[in-house]
Amino acid sequence: MKRTTTARRKISGETKLNIATNCALALLVLSVGFVCLFPVRGSETVGAGGEEGVYRRAEGVTDGVSLMFNVYWGTEEVYRILDILDEYGGKATFFVGGCWADDNVACLKEILSRGHELGNHGYFHKDHASLSEGENKEEISLCNRFVKLTTGADMTLFAPPSGAYGKETLAVCESLGMKTILWSRDTIDWRDKNASLVYTRATKDIEGGEFVLMHPMEATADALGDILTYYKTHSLRAVTVSENLQDNGG
Repeated sequence: MKRTTTARRKISGETKLNIATNCALALLVLSVGFVCLFPVRGSETVGAGGEEGVYRRAEGVTDGVSLMFNVYWGTEEVYRILDILDEYGGKATFFVGGCWADDNVACLKEILSRGHELGNHGYFHKDHASLSEGENKEEISLCNRFVKLTTGADMTLFAPPSGAYGKETLAVCESLGMKTILWSRDTIDWRDKNASLVYTRATKDIEGGEFVLMHPMEATADALGDILTYYKTHSLRAVTVSENLQDNGG
């Protein structure tokens, strides 16, 4: 009886340990999923940091405007945006979050197959201004490696989430041969969800060389055709960020 009781106690202890371990793993998965599905979104203002190696627009004379889509959600709208870009002959740069990309490899490949550009938006939408150099490198490199592994594409542009970056971010990007990309105008589409406002912010007094920040929102897709029409009628082309920079020696 003593042996049986001892064995039962051991089994009970092991069962409790397994339950605790499984609960911890479940919480970890849920927390990662929460970050991916509901990333922290700040005011989309530019964070502190040095300006060398940071690009807010293409300088010089150019007729190119770059639409930049930061993607951590909205897969259905991404496909819709791709169709509209095809219809109007525009190209864009999609800055993808790694944890979104992990669940949407087919969409990643579709973006590339249609002639658009993939850029890096970190893996878990963290505040890069508060990260150490090692943490910055982990966030950026992990996203780079995943996209390279699944699509074969090398990403050379990094758009820090919420525009937050520090000297450590810039040092890591330089070491990886990447440019840090911000924007010259922000549609703030994620907050206002208004197609008319998106259109106005993406077109009013627009100039060649500008970088226009967007997200895969329904209102943004609703406004996109009119935005691209406006660019065409004002002798502007929707081009990728890299093409815009290359045209101006960036």
